[in-house]
Amino acid sequence: MDLREIVEGAWEDRTLLKEKEVQIAIKTTVDDLDKGKVRVAEPSEDGWVVNEWIKKAVILYFPLMKMRTIEVGPFEFHDKIGLKQNYERLGVRVVPHAIARYGAFVNKGVVMMPSYVNIGAYVDSGTMVDTWATVGSCAQIGKDVHLSGGVGIGGVLEPVQAAPVIIEDGAFVGSRCIVVEGVRVGKEAVLGANVVLTGSSKIIDVTENEPKELKGYVPERSVVIPGSYTKKFKAGDFQVPCALIIGKRKESTDKKTSLNDALRENDVAV
Repeated sequence: MDLREIVEGAWEDRTLLKEKEVQIAIKTTVDDLDKGKVRVAEPSEDGWVVNEWIKKAVILYFPLMKMRTIEVGPFEFHDKIGLKQNYERLGVRVVPHAIARYGAFVNKGVVMMPSYVNIGAYVDSGTMVDTWATVGSCAQIGKDVHLSGGVGIGGVLEPVQAAPVIIEDGAFVGSRCIVVEGVRVGKEAVLGANVVLTGSSKIIDVTENEPKELKGYVPERSVVIPGSYTKKFKAGDFQVPCALIIGKRKESTDKKTSLNDALRENDVAV
């Protein structure tokens, strides 16, 4: 039986968690997650595919682990899941007090300012996780992404069929942005400060004569800022938050520089 078959069997019958073979399969899957050998979601020709069985393995891992004290110098934690280690060998820069949990993959060249990366997350090479940014469980962060200060990338374990948040290669997520509920941000898109994206948030493209409404996806190279629209309630008309696509990053601008310039060109604060 392969790992997937064993995990799926234990998911249906939790009494199997007592068996040594099942425990080894679950722990091996989480170790593979930690090393980047498997991931909760991965790109395909038709978009992204969610590997539900891996999420099941993460959920089943928790009851197998016992609470223990983890000491890091003068600091102390009390949890079931250990901390990621061997950053020098991994080629990852980790500034105190950055923390990644065991079972999260952090690729070579990632910089972690004081921040948090949860189990099941995937953070690809060259990405900056800036101060007090959080990467939730199973979130997928691409190459050369910039998660600015205070960014909240939501996590998802249950329901297992729910898609994780996906931030694709080269995207820039501005300060205090919140991206949750399986929203996907396309390659090289730019989110201005304080943009909030949930699964039900309206994303309105206002670059043409007529607005175009999207949900759950920010197209590649889009420049996005916070906005609002009027919604009718019984008590009256009120402004409801949304996100506005106001332009595209220009091909002529250098990739690294355009992260900020794309916003400044539209008179938007970085």
